[in-house]
Amino acid sequence: MDRLLVLARHGQSEWNLKNLFTGWKDVALTEVGIAEARAAGRKLKAQGLAFDIGFTSALKRAQDTMTLMLEEMGLSGIPVIEDAALNERDYGELSGLNKDDARKRWSDAQVHIWRRSYDVAPPGGESLRDTAARVLPYYIQEILPRVLRGQRVLVTAHGNSLRALVMVLDRLGPKEIIARELATGVPMIYRLNADATVAERQDVAA
Repeated sequence: MDRLLVLARHGQSEWNLKNLFTGWKDVALTEVGIAEARAAGRKLKAQGLAFDIGFTSALKRAQDTMTLMLEEMGLSGIPVIEDAALNERDYGELSGLNKDDARKRWSDAQVHIWRRSYDVAPPGGESLRDTAARVLPYYIQEILPRVLRGQRVLVTAHGNSLRALVMVLDRLGPKEIIARELATGVPMIYRLNADATVAERQDVAA
């Protein structure tokens, strides 16, 4: 039994390009992001991988990444489940702001704390711990059982919602996961043991 789980951050979005805090704002992929998503699908296909089901967030950039990846793999017909549990971290009052402007308003140190601490949330938003508190139950209830039954699962989501999963899969602490950068459009391939621990992990080269 393969127990295949592949995680992919969406391709570059319009607000990634503009250096804006995005969070739950529903923005589109750039041309670069579209190319990244298609390339990710081709790379997975080149490794002989296929999927039975996909999971993505309620946000367009992750959904479009899923669609493009599946197109490249010839798997457009598989079921895809969309759920806000996999949404990006909510940046609250920072959403839509340029990161440099936010630093001028609140200070470099404060913005750094909001971005890189595990449990300090920006005004009106979520910390990474808050994000994990909605992502991980969804993973345990909806995604993991399918993987353990032998379904091959593809997840396209966001930097911070995927950090919550990587933290558990790779057994990282809060400081380690905050330092982990997840590149856009670069799949992470996991094969799990029967007890849900990781048997093998492979990052697909960018």
